[in-house]
Amino acid sequence: MSTLTTERQEQRQTDRRAAILDAAQRCFARMGFHPASMQRICAEAGMSAGNLYRYFPSKEAIIAGIAERDRAEVAEKLGQVDLSVDFFSMLGELARHYFAERTDDQVGMCIEITAESRRNPEIGRIHQAFDTDVRTRLVAMLRDAADRGEISRDIDFESVTAMLMVIVDGVWSRRVSDPTFDPNSLLPLFMDIVRHMLLHPPTGELQNKKEGSR
Repeated sequence: MSTLTTERQEQRQTDRRAAILDAAQRCFARMGFHPASMQRICAEAGMSAGNLYRYFPSKEAIIAGIAERDRAEVAEKLGQVDLSVDFFSMLGELARHYFAERTDDQVGMCIEITAESRRNPEIGRIHQAFDTDVRTRLVAMLRDAADRGEISRDIDFESVTAMLMVIVDGVWSRRVSDPTFDPNSLLPLFMDIVRHMLLHPPTGELQNKKEGSR
């Protein structure tokens, strides 16, 4: 078998996996995790059950595939951060992407995984691994910004990162529940809150750090 033929087969398999993940994401976002059966996903993807099961043996495996794809997207986004650009301008662009530019299906999928993680231990494991990876990357990004002198060195990086993730979760929840909600309208206020968190650590927190260093 020629190298070109092998590459074409590998690309076809990659494309089919992506098509299944896209179809499943649409189903989960519209119907929820349980009503979206493997049969419905097959119909949405336009392929037979036998073909689909060659790529993903279960809904949990599909969820894992979607989570891994999202994790790669987050890693790519944060890896593309231009350190020569003003930190808050860069953060504003990231916020715009995750608040408003992610599709309704992507946002709905995230909400469904979060809800299902409370009931399904395997989904909970996948969700926790993804959450931990994102949190680690954000903390590293903030520490780098502090080392460059763009934000305060005295903030609690873990707590600030947790709050940023809470805000994103809240925006996504509002997007799912309120069709009239415009996430772009929140961006200026969000950036004001973020500037305050990153430039002005709470007085009590700063005092505790100083006392702890004695």
